[in-house]
Amino acid sequence: MTPATRQIVFVNTAHLLTHYSLLILPTAVLAMATPNGAFGPNYGPIVALATAGFVLYGLLSLPQGWLVQHLGRKVLMTAFFLGTGGGLVATGLSSGPLALAIGLAVAGGFASIYHPIGTTMLVEAAGDKPGRSLGINGVFGNIGVALAPVMTAFLANSIGWRSAFILPGVLCAVIGLAWMTVPAVKGGLHAATRPFPEIPRHLVRRAVIVLLLIATTSGLVFNAFTILLPKLLQERLASNDSLLPMVGACAFLVTLCGAMTQFTVGRMIDRNTLKRIFLPVSVVLTPAMALLSVTQGWLVLPLAGAVAASIFGQVTVNETMAARYISPALRARIYSVRFFVGFLGAAAAAPVVSMIYEHTGSVGAVTTVLAGFCIVTLGCALFFPNRQEELQPELWQAAGSVPTAAE
Repeated sequence: MTPATRQIVFVNTAHLLTHYSLLILPTAVLAMATPNGAFGPNYGPIVALATAGFVLYGLLSLPQGWLVQHLGRKVLMTAFFLGTGGGLVATGLSSGPLALAIGLAVAGGFASIYHPIGTTMLVEAAGDKPGRSLGINGVFGNIGVALAPVMTAFLANSIGWRSAFILPGVLCAVIGLAWMTVPAVKGGLHAATRPFPEIPRHLVRRAVIVLLLIATTSGLVFNAFTILLPKLLQERLASNDSLLPMVGACAFLVTLCGAMTQFTVGRMIDRNTLKRIFLPVSVVLTPAMALLSVTQGWLVLPLAGAVAASIFGQVTVNETMAARYISPALRARIYSVRFFVGFLGAAAAAPVVSMIYEHTGSVGAVTTVLAGFCIVTLGCALFFPNRQEELQPELWQAAGSVPTAAE
């Protein structure tokens, strides 16, 4: 294995750990919410304790583009592994709500490092065709999303909810120690074969507007859906506490649909304009989310799978937008802003889910609200440019600044 390949393996593993660490609580809460427990018997207030972690996850992503210029990628990724792992261990050792919230905040703050830095490293390594690399990276992230509920349910049910935080935290820190032994690599496996083209400014502005707007709404919908999923499946499929492992397994199957779609979308992106992928994926999302709010029984699984496929498929499209429309010199900063905006939306997910559920007592009410936000996603897909120059960058020079009917 070459040093560049080894580095990409660690970056992909970091993506898995990022999403896994953020989604332990939504399943662990099903075991933590007990009448005589330290955190009380109610689902909503415990889930709300994740708010500070998600806020820092979004807020601290903004300065990463600046920090990487002063500290370097190696140092920041080391801080990611060790800091996230330490935060999870502290969460598992917490004895009350405040300590739990602080532990989650520490984990979320250090997890904010990954996306701006890791995504930039992958795009540079991919060269002219980033779709496949981002798709594979997305699969790792979605494996983390998929494993979190099933592994958390297993550990909480067999050992106790504390182990569901402590064991992944220790693993994350150990991987960080291994990362420290890997030499820093500049560039990647597939260096770009041509200079980045001059793209008309009005199209760049249009792409950036969509990138930031979709980041906000998709961040909220993505996070809210993954937080809500274990509770949704518990209410619709397994109301008995002894069936908690089955809830985790079903959540794993649902998020696996997202992982498979993200890999497929990644391969398709390198052969198609972004809009040709973005639009059909977005069309599925709103009706599927709306139907999910009223469906009962096992039909929930295919509907939830369709929602996951649409939400996760969009992630690869969104990350490729910057690769195709933003020059490499500005890419780390744009990714920092993109993920900052997206994670602010994500930070709102925990209190939104908690507030709506506490007021209505219905997961259907939450999914109905999320369906409204999905309409914004469809609007973004309609507004995004559809330019053949994305696939043939040499044509940008001839395109000039004149819009075409293909947009």
